Amino acid sequence: MRLCDIYLYITQVVTMQIQINPADELPIYRQIIHQIRDAIATGDLAPGSKLLSHRDLSAQIVVAPLTVKKAYDELEASGLLETRRGKGTFISPRPPRMSAASMRKRVGVAANRLLTEARLAGLDLDEVWDLLKALDESLINKEDRK
Repeated sequence: MRLCDIYLYITQVVTMQIQINPADELPIYRQIIHQIRDAIATGDLAPGSKLLSHRDLSAQIVVAPLTVKKAYDELEASGLLETRRGKGTFISPRPPRMSAASMRKRVGVAANRLLTEARLAGLDLDEVWDLLKALDESLINKEDRK
């Protein structure tokens, strides 16, 4: 491998800012999963992008390597990541297909969590709807900028 090949290989690794909140009730590996899923959904992590190794990411965010490995393993099991022996971990080129019923169930669970949090925060459905519309618009704008 020539020096220029090494440079190209290194620059293809996607760096993303994972933010861990130790006080969050969500386990750290779940925080990592959520942030990577969000980055895939918004297009910040494109199909085929190479991620940092679990050791490198763990050093960057100062958590145990096994914590990041657990997150990567779950994302791989769900079909969002793929590991290529000797090459690294990549965003899957094709997102996994779920049945419409499975997708509705999954979104329903997330909607239930959202509405529960909103009610606990004293927000009504109209306020939640306005928030969702604003978030949807920001996702669309983010995708358009790419």
